[in-house]
Amino acid sequence: MVKLSTIGIAGAAFLASTSVANVSANEGLYLGGSLTGYYLDSRRFQGGDEEKTVAGINLGYRFANNWALEGGVGTELGGNDVSEMIKLDAIYWFDENSKGWTPYLVAGLANYHLDNQLDLNDREGFTTQVALGVGLSKMLDPQWEFRSDVRILHKVRHDQDGTNDGALNLALNYYFNPPKPMAVAVAEPVAAVMVTPPPAAEPQAEPEVRTITVRLNVEFEFDKASVRAIYGDELEAIANAMKAHDDIELVLEGHTDAIGTDAYNQDLSERRVIAVEAKLAEMYGLDPARVSTVGYGEARPIADNSSKEGRARNRRVIGELSYSEVFAD
Repeated sequence: MVKLSTIGIAGAAFLASTSVANVSANEGLYLGGSLTGYYLDSRRFQGGDEEKTVAGINLGYRFANNWALEGGVGTELGGNDVSEMIKLDAIYWFDENSKGWTPYLVAGLANYHLDNQLDLNDREGFTTQVALGVGLSKMLDPQWEFRSDVRILHKVRHDQDGTNDGALNLALNYYFNPPKPMAVAVAEPVAAVMVTPPPAAEPQAEPEVRTITVRLNVEFEFDKASVRAIYGDELEAIANAMKAHDDIELVLEGHTDAIGTDAYNQDLSERRVIAVEAKLAEMYGLDPARVSTVGYGEARPIADNSSKEGRARNRRVIGELSYSEVFAD
């Protein structure tokens, strides 16, 4: 019999092997497999092993608002005490734009088909439970997701309402739809190309060198870290310049208005620069290693935080890069 401790070790090894993945969340229909270790309450037994391992198949749909509805069926490995299991879960993720591990909540119903000798008070061979749990998920690539969670299952059928089971669940899901491009938004045009003319040319026919400066300014809604609309020309100008000049790098700076605590605003500014960095990588293939990010919280305002307009200007991510171009006569 596979024990819960064995599943926990396998899950930890899998988490370590996937820690370098850096992909945003997906949406739509998905199909996957799961491996769940159950610790069944000893009050339902006459004796014997109380830990069961169930392999299952899951089918679900993840909506755009971070919710998913998932159904699953499974059967016990290495035994026949749990001949079949049916479950229906609702899942909520806390941060759809996370580049790493994303926490989530899960709640649902589970129905085991147990051996009649296993549960003395359930001669029909079924036990129905409500489940509640917490976990972490990660997109391994644009269409594969790994999830791991722990759950408490409370029996609600017949005369064992006080019976509680525990479960450790590992799942690997495949999304049939590739991820959608995420929008980049600002209230006004945010990127400008400034050309600084070189010194006056000498009478000799020498090539003209110009310094090109590209600036980016992305503004955010109040208390948000998601980019709202697409300003493709400006982002593409940044990406194309960096692809054409592999010796330049981009620094993105995140800022907030003065509403909220210093610690909260510091975290919010860091999440904003990560969102812009992700868009450059996903939409234009820019290597994230060439982009560095820093969050300043509310420490560097450019406008008066006492007005609505000033606060809107302060909620921003900015970046700037310069390079030289040679223009022949």
